[in-house]
Amino acid sequence: MKANTIYKRAYNRCLTLLAARPLGEWACSEAELAQGLDVSRTTVRAVLASLVEHGILATDGLRRCLRRHPEEADYFPEPQTETVAELVERRFMDWVLNGDCRPGQTVNASELARQFGTSTTAIREYLTHFIHFGLLERHRNSGWIFKGVTPEFAAEIYEIREMFELRSALRFVELSDRSPAWAQLDEIERQHHILLAQIDTRFRDFSRLDEQLHRLIHDASCNRFMQEFYDVISIIFHYHYQWNKADEKERNIAAIHEHLAYIAALRSRDLRLIDAKCRAHLKTARATMLRSITDGPLRA
Repeated sequence: MKANTIYKRAYNRCLTLLAARPLGEWACSEAELAQGLDVSRTTVRAVLASLVEHGILATDGLRRCLRRHPEEADYFPEPQTETVAELVERRFMDWVLNGDCRPGQTVNASELARQFGTSTTAIREYLTHFIHFGLLERHRNSGWIFKGVTPEFAAEIYEIREMFELRSALRFVELSDRSPAWAQLDEIERQHHILLAQIDTRFRDFSRLDEQLHRLIHDASCNRFMQEFYDVISIIFHYHYQWNKADEKERNIAAIHEHLAYIAALRSRDLRLIDAKCRAHLKTARATMLRSITDGPLRA
C-alpha cells in the first residue's frame, strides 16, 4: 500500500471518528489515535495537521478542540483509499453481482485485469483464495471455471460463518469506547436509515452495506484466517442473495431491520442479545441462499 493511501485511509477514518463526537475539547493523544487508526504517529501528525488546516480541529498547545463536524466533501473518495487487493475485491464483487456468472462459466484473468484496470497478477492472487474451497477450478490455458455452490456446501460454510461471526462480535464489544470501529458502526447505521428511506429506488444497494457491516465485525477478530475466510463468505452469500430477484426489495427491507437490531445489540454489549440477533440474521441469510440454490436465478 502506498504511503499516500495509508494517509488518506487514516484521514477518512479519523473523520468518521470525529463525526460521532460532540463539539468541544477532544482528549485523545497521538499515541492513542495511532493505535486506534493502526498507523504510525508520523501519519497521525499529518492527519491532525490537515484537520487543523481545514478548520475541523483547533489546537492550543497540546489541547485539541473539535470546531465543526466533518461533511461529505471532507472525505477522500473511496477509490483513493483502497489497496490494490481491496480494489480487485470490490470490482470482482460488482462483476459477480451485476453480471450473469453461472456455474460452469469461464473466468478469464486477463480480461478481468483489463476491465478492473489492474494487473493480471493481482487478479490471479485474488482468485487463488477460492480454489481450496472448490468455488473455482484452474485450467491449463490460464482460464478459471466457476464451479457454483451445492446445498451441502452452503450448509457447511454457514456453520463456519456462524462460528466466526459470533466470535468476532464478542471481540467487537470488547473494543474500547475510543476505538474508531464504534464511529464506523455509527456511520454504517446512519447509511442503513438513509437506504431505508430511499428503498424504492436504491434497494439493490443493500449488498454493499451488508458487506461493510459484516466486514467491520469480522475485522474486530484480529484473526487473519477469519478475515481471509470472510472473502469467500462474502462472494457466496451476496452472489446467491442477489441471484434470486423475485422479492429482492422485500428481502432487503427485512435484512436492514435485522441489521439495525444487530447494531443495537452490539451497542448494548449484552452478550445474550448479541448472540440472539446475530443468529437470527444469519439464519435468514442461510435460508435465502439455500432457496436461491434450489430455485435457480428467478427474476423480478
